Amino acid sequence: AQLFINVYPSQDNPTTQTLWIFSGSSTSRSSSAQIRNNVATNYDNQDSWDWASSTSANSGQMFVANSPSNANIQLSPLFSSANANDIASVRDRIPGGARTQAFAVSATNTPTITIGTGSRTISHLFMDDDDNSSDDLGIRVSGSALSYSIGDTSAWVGAGLIDKPIGDFFAGTYNSVGPPFVSLSGMRVTINSQVIPEPEEYALVFGLFALAFVFVRRYWRRRRPAATGA
Repeated sequence: AQLFINVYPSQDNPTTQTLWIFSGSSTSRSSSAQIRNNVATNYDNQDSWDWASSTSANSGQMFVANSPSNANIQLSPLFSSANANDIASVRDRIPGGARTQAFAVSATNTPTITIGTGSRTISHLFMDDDDNSSDDLGIRVSGSALSYSIGDTSAWVGAGLIDKPIGDFFAGTYNSVGPPFVSLSGMRVTINSQVIPEPEEYALVFGLFALAFVFVRRYWRRRRPAATGA
């Protein structure tokens, strides 16, 4: 079991916003812990995490520009926004949508975390640039803090937007360091430098590969008799 966050530039507002999609489930490893609300503006490993990059040379550095310092950045639900292209891009990729089923039905939800029997809206993202170390990223919930105990099942779902462009981040895949409420598989954040690709783009790429394969196969077929005759 693993928790995931996929980050994309907003199609509607690419220079000012990013789209965050939550999915997956896991199990708590901490007892007598809690996820705090946005009043808390400091790091705590109960609801905030260090991150190590597995796909880029920037180690655990997530932030390129406009680096945050112990900041809670509001996460607005995607489907209460006016971002028509972002909404269509996600909605078309859920079961029953018009295109590929890349996202689960839960991607249409308001960003929400559930642990044990408790559930809260994820209202803010906590971000802190640690300067030459693993940057911090966490979540904050609406209303009162969400308490959890060891062994509780945890899951988060939904999609939201923050007013921070993709250019503020290093693209890559990041794994959590010392996660508090997930199994040993941890959490993974993937920051994508491009918007969610259209299915037609995938078809074009696969078509080009198929065409190249045909040309290569024909080339070697033509060479084989010549080589045999020699």
